[in-house]
Amino acid sequence: MLVAAAVCPCPPLLVPEVAAGAAAELDPVRTACLDAVAALSAADPELLVVVGTAGPDALGRYPSGATGNFRGFGVDLGVRLGPGEPGGRPLPYSLAVGAWLLARADGPHCPVEGLAVDERLGAEECAVTGRETAARAPRVALLVMGDGSACRTLKAPGYLDERAAAFDAAAAQALGKADIAALTALDATLAHELKAVGRAPWQILAGAADGTRPTGTLLAEDAPYGVGYTVATWT
Repeated sequence: MLVAAAVCPCPPLLVPEVAAGAAAELDPVRTACLDAVAALSAADPELLVVVGTAGPDALGRYPSGATGNFRGFGVDLGVRLGPGEPGGRPLPYSLAVGAWLLARADGPHCPVEGLAVDERLGAEECAVTGRETAARAPRVALLVMGDGSACRTLKAPGYLDERAAAFDAAAAQALGKADIAALTALDATLAHELKAVGRAPWQILAGAADGTRPTGTLLAEDAPYGVGYTVATWT
């Protein structure tokens, strides 16, 4: 059963060593993420699942203790996903950023699993995945890693798309209010066109919360570098 969730963006730039000279620009979002992750401990979960997106070769579940590294961004910085023996496939970057946040925020001291999904996973499949994930233990918490649109400005990774601001606003409102129906209704095709990789993880959260009545709190909403970042907690 889902007892709590934290929603965070997943850019490797959240890691100060990766961001280097630009680290200060993400300080407000980074602080909000650390606060959201730290708040999960209050729910006393028995299992924490970090959910993010990945490429075809990195999809699936990752056990507690799985490791990752940010060498692809020029920084030899390793992370571990909770307690356990290291080994197996390296974590995709969305889960590696989640592992970094958990280590820095003193998150829940319980087994931690990772779940990497395709960003184009359909809404119904997301709902099923969410329900299955919530059923993995009597008390489950989720750390949901995903960005909004990448099309907010001319210099954004996806260039400017006039639909991006409205999409991000709707997603942020749904996440801040823990509105399961509104999250489930997010358009997967539009999200893909706007490069919003958070849509599938957010809809997995909605599926995991099905049958519960969560309370949401919006901690941050911003679009540095033209990418929508939302931070929220659900209890």
